[in-house]
Amino acid sequence: MLARLAEAPLLVILLGVTGCLTLIPALHGLAMNQHDLARAFFYSALILLILTVMLGIATAAFSPRDPARSHLAALAVAFLLLPVAMILPMREALPDTTLVNAWFEMISSFTTTGASVYAPDRLSDTIHLWRATVGWYGGFLTLMAAYAILAPLNLGGVEVATGRVPGRGAAGTAQITRTAEPSERLTRIALQIFPIFSLLTFALWLGLLIAGETATTALIHAMGILSTSGISGQSGLASSDAGIPGEMLMFAFLLFAITRRAMPGLGPTRRNRLLDDPELRLAAVILSAVTAILFLRHWFIADAAGVADLGTRALASLWGIVFTAASFLTTTGYVSGEWQGAAQWSGIGTPGLILLGLAMIGGGTATTAGGVKLLRVYALLRHGERELERIIHPSSVGGGGGEVRRLRREGAQLAWVFFMLFAFTIAILVATLALLGVGFEPALVLAISALTTTGQLSELGAAAPIAFSALSDPVKLTLGLAMIVGRLETLALLALVLPVRGRS
Repeated sequence: MLARLAEAPLLVILLGVTGCLTLIPALHGLAMNQHDLARAFFYSALILLILTVMLGIATAAFSPRDPARSHLAALAVAFLLLPVAMILPMREALPDTTLVNAWFEMISSFTTTGASVYAPDRLSDTIHLWRATVGWYGGFLTLMAAYAILAPLNLGGVEVATGRVPGRGAAGTAQITRTAEPSERLTRIALQIFPIFSLLTFALWLGLLIAGETATTALIHAMGILSTSGISGQSGLASSDAGIPGEMLMFAFLLFAITRRAMPGLGPTRRNRLLDDPELRLAAVILSAVTAILFLRHWFIADAAGVADLGTRALASLWGIVFTAASFLTTTGYVSGEWQGAAQWSGIGTPGLILLGLAMIGGGTATTAGGVKLLRVYALLRHGERELERIIHPSSVGGGGGEVRRLRREGAQLAWVFFMLFAFTIAILVATLALLGVGFEPALVLAISALTTTGQLSELGAAAPIAFSALSDPVKLTLGLAMIVGRLETLALLALVLPVRGRS
């Protein structure tokens, strides 16, 4: 049965999973005695499952010429069409909303961006749980695609480590042994990742419950951390009952968005220990630098700027800086309850530019985080370090072995190409938003927010918070498409569009 199901087109399988996940808020609404919401989600689940069966029968004989590129195309189409299917329960649960708002809400959740056009108190806990479930589903799909679809095609940051042309698999594997079919690999990796991803979510949920959080809010925050969607319920993280102990627990689970080696079963071997991971070490350096700048600034400007002495709140302010910086570095976007005190401590208010920079750097490769990715930044740093050595000692020979040399040369070149594509995409998006009537500063913040899948930047990245509900429909449609580009990455889309023969 499982083998038969694996032969179905990927998009049909994902639609069926969407229908099954719709039952989660249906059960929650039934438990909360919200029978109207429970019926809305239950009927939507039945419609989606029936549609899945019909499409499965219609595409039973489908056989793509290139399965690997077919799965990449299905992944891109899934992020474009599945939010349309997810609109169905949203429209039933919120009959007074518009289609554009419902689509924006679902595509924001599914791409793990976490931006919302609705006020938190307008939505019930059941609908917030549906948003978190969609974000969790999008995070799992991103993680599965990174291993099963993007990595075999040298995409998603893997090309930096391998030094091979993006969009093409490893050469010569067919001559060594029989390679697994893409559908087999996809099924195997999905069955391997799903239990791990679910158990980590359950462990964090249980820990937040023990810390004093309510059941629904704890589940929403657990899903938001593992998927890096940063989605909250009616009460945000700042008013969480778990307090600093809960934030410390969430901070520990952010490790899975920094390095793929932290994932149990997919993690380090004896040759590659977790502490030797360059992404983890670079993230530690970045967080230490940002924390030091914001925390130590207090003593440099306290007298000149008249900042109040908050010595009793020093440790709490320090924690607010560390947690919020790590959250935006992993493109999660949760804000610590101590962040306001930390902003007052530093004396610069909300350091939006720093948060924008952290989100642009992003988390680790083959994780649910967005942004440029730490491995690409690390490759550029190592390349710059080597170039400085050559300036000082032109005849020196770079060490570190073949892997490090490949990272400094081909890896750094590919990282620079992606960085230029990323910057060029930001420029195009800012220009498009400006043509649609958005000011330059809000357009820049919204562009980075969408392309890094960090929707919470709209509240902290600019001088004044940007309300997505106040944006026009064309702007929302543009940002929704930009979220898909940020989630899939520009290189993956180019590898899908450009012909294989044109890449060498």
